[in-house]
Amino acid sequence: MSETQRGKDHIHEGQPVLAAGMPLEQSRVAVVMLHGRGASADSILSLHRELDVSRVTYLAPQAHSSSWYPQRFLAPTASNEPWITSALNVISQVLRHLETVGIDAERTILMGFSQGACLALEYAARYGRRYGGIAGLSGGLIGADDEPRQDSGHLEGTPVFLGCSDVDFHIPMQRVEHAGRVLQERGAQVTIQFYPRMGHTINHDEIDAVRAMIAALIHA
Repeated sequence: MSETQRGKDHIHEGQPVLAAGMPLEQSRVAVVMLHGRGASADSILSLHRELDVSRVTYLAPQAHSSSWYPQRFLAPTASNEPWITSALNVISQVLRHLETVGIDAERTILMGFSQGACLALEYAARYGRRYGGIAGLSGGLIGADDEPRQDSGHLEGTPVFLGCSDVDFHIPMQRVEHAGRVLQERGAQVTIQFYPRMGHTINHDEIDAVRAMIAALIHA
């Protein structure tokens, strides 16, 4: 079935959602992990070993054809549809499932790397409410520089961590800063950290920042 035949809401439908950590029915905190382009749910989920926080459920949805959307995140949003709409629906479905077992958005962290980071930030901006945390590792909000946004809701003090290289070819620094401003205007508590001459990767400092975010929820 082609992407066009799949329809606006269903490109990523039917893909697996992998899990690790504590069984969901025993957990009070969840981390939704979004992989980058060309990667997999299994690859981003493997980071739970480095985070090494017990009493947490880690969930990682898989994108259709290992890509959440076809163009760069800097392209006009319309050029990345209907993939973005479908990808955002995947996050909504995961969050709704978590709520059915008693883990609401306030105890859920959205974490993504690269394309997955862009998706996590975009979701938080469009659907503002209090989340347990947002971690955008090498990402920014989706859309062209001059594209107007139509976000809704308020982030109500949600902690947001944005980490990126200062020379990342894929992620311009100004777009990370732009994401920080937009989320802060929507009520988030934003921390931005740039790493000198780092590659397009995740470093130990970023892992520590996410680990601290998770620990704060566990001990709240």
